[in-house]
Amino acid sequence: MTRWLSEDEQNAWRAWLDMTRLLPDRLSRELSSEHGLSLADYEILVQLSENPDHRIRMSELATRALSSRSRLSHQCDRLTKSGLITREPCADDGRGSWAVLTEAGWNKIYSAAPDHVESVREHLVEVLTPEEFAELGRLSRKVAQRLQVTSKSPSD
Repeated sequence: MTRWLSEDEQNAWRAWLDMTRLLPDRLSRELSSEHGLSLADYEILVQLSENPDHRIRMSELATRALSSRSRLSHQCDRLTKSGLITREPCADDGRGSWAVLTEAGWNKIYSAAPDHVESVREHLVEVLTPEEFAELGRLSRKVAQRLQVTSKSPSD
């Protein structure tokens, strides 16, 4: 038997859907207009900038960016053409490759980060009280942890 959402649950669900569509779109448009980056591009550059040696295996980057390997490959092709990253073969196994942040990529993320953080503040952090924002973080982690546990295959 289907357990339909109550009116309050439906309203909360739809508000969450609206926020998760509108906020990333706004952040991406602002990054694009100010720095020529999509939000997905920015996330790839952040992952690389925060990793030792500014490099990550493509398979790990796909997992971290919550992207399919195919989609990530296309994004990395664009970032490579822009000179923001390079790809290098993995000496370990010959099949995989590394995504590597270039100096131009570092400069791009260094330039874009302050504007992006201000956008996040303007469109999310400052809309909520500190307590509400902390609660949003707590609840988001709870849901994310549940999804991470339930999405793991038996071989993981």
